[in-house]
Amino acid sequence: MQNKAKHFQEIKDDNGNLAYVKIDSNLWAIIKNSVTPCIEKALNVLYPPEKPEPLEDWKEFLECWDFKYPEEAKVLCKNCGLATEDWLSDPKKPFRLKSASISGLVVFECSKCKATVRKKHFKDKICYESSISDCGC
Repeated sequence: MQNKAKHFQEIKDDNGNLAYVKIDSNLWAIIKNSVTPCIEKALNVLYPPEKPEPLEDWKEFLECWDFKYPEEAKVLCKNCGLATEDWLSDPKKPFRLKSASISGLVVFECSKCKATVRKKHFKDKICYESSISDCGC
């Protein structure tokens, strides 16, 4: 009987928990085509692709602009201090648009600390709020 264990090994951490799986190149060559789609599907569960920014909502928000001050694209995270004068054209993309409403609420995600940044447009002023989810997500 051949040593099948040399082709496939479950590697455990110091606590005896499964850490990763090792598959040798011979076995991988045989299973690659059938296993790869399953791995890609599982990786999409672990790391869901981000939805595109709702730029149409942002455009609609700007089209309905009736505030007493000029439009601005400035965003500030009060949690970590990250700021930009123009979130749309900043090449570092420090903030990602999550939602925009004609009511004046525009929500971003901070790329540095992952806080939710709410930019609230009132008739005569803008207020910023930042918060980190406490649910672990």
